[in-house]
Amino acid sequence: MSSSNESSSNENAIFEDNFAGDLGEGWSWLRENPDRWRIRDGGLEICVEPGVAATVRNALVRQAPDRSEGTFAIEVTITNHTAPTQQYEQAGITWYNDGKPVFKEVKELVDGHLYIIPGKQPMPARSVRLRLLVTADSWEARYCPQGDTEFHTAAAGELPPPANDQVSIQCYNGPPDEQHWIRFERFRIERSS
Repeated sequence: MSSSNESSSNENAIFEDNFAGDLGEGWSWLRENPDRWRIRDGGLEICVEPGVAATVRNALVRQAPDRSEGTFAIEVTITNHTAPTQQYEQAGITWYNDGKPVFKEVKELVDGHLYIIPGKQPMPARSVRLRLLVTADSWEARYCPQGDTEFHTAAAGELPPPANDQVSIQCYNGPPDEQHWIRFERFRIERSS
């Protein structure tokens, strides 16, 4: 299932961060490791450290829009500087509800192959634009591979009722003895029709 490229007007933007110089206002870190993140050439780069969702290092988090007020889209482009090698090595968007991670849309290495999770859609491209649509009770995970012009739907499902929701860009399950860097670019939250 696919839809046309969903470029949006600036009037719909609630927040944008092009990672030019400093982080935009409203961000905070979960378990920050300052030696393992940097802003470079209009992108945020984070080293993929060992860990899982509950122990992720350098997760960049911000307050999410109030889902009870409509449909919202969260977008970010992620690029692997180094090909993932560790099982479940991943990077993307995580949704927090009442302080707990309840959903993720990521590019993840599973059994030697890269996929968009959820939906387990093959993703061999080095770079991909993720687009997460959320409503008061649902999510839809979309993605647009590098070189493509359309977003494709990976999967859809339900979210718990809004409760101090936050959205994060993060990466984890990195190898303990290598430095794999992920680049995040063009983060955006917008109202979606």
